[in-house]
Amino acid sequence: MKKRRDTLTLDIFRDYTPVEVAARIDPEVSKGGTLDVKIARVLAHAMQKSEMSRAEIAKAMSEHLDQRVTKNMLDCYASPARGDHKITLERFIALLEVTDAYELLAFVCGFSGYVAVPERYADIIEIWREDREIEARTRRRDALAGRVGGVK
Repeated sequence: MKKRRDTLTLDIFRDYTPVEVAARIDPEVSKGGTLDVKIARVLAHAMQKSEMSRAEIAKAMSEHLDQRVTKNMLDCYASPARGDHKITLERFIALLEVTDAYELLAFVCGFSGYVAVPERYADIIEIWREDREIEARTRRRDALAGRVGGVK
């Protein structure tokens, strides 16, 4: 007799997807064009991915900043053809906050060879960095000790 599959138990190899540690953006989103065009594409992608409409995003940004942001402004920021309308840093941050589009951070950090990770991982990263430093110092110390005859 064939055994039935247990549908109530989570199969960690099939059903589980681990949480992303670092913010990432699909390279296809910002591929090609000038920096202006890449920024417009990334902004458009973040707004499109959001469950809110652009009008709702504009309203939330207005409340967050306590200044007027309109749907038309967002449309201009997200249009590669509107190079004369550039998003300000404060509005970029507000867009990030209201949409939770952390891939925007990945886009910005990627230019300098960095990644954006949540603050809760900062101590873990620092421990890892310290461990690498300890290992490097231990190797240097052992090499020196070997040259002088094994000083303990």
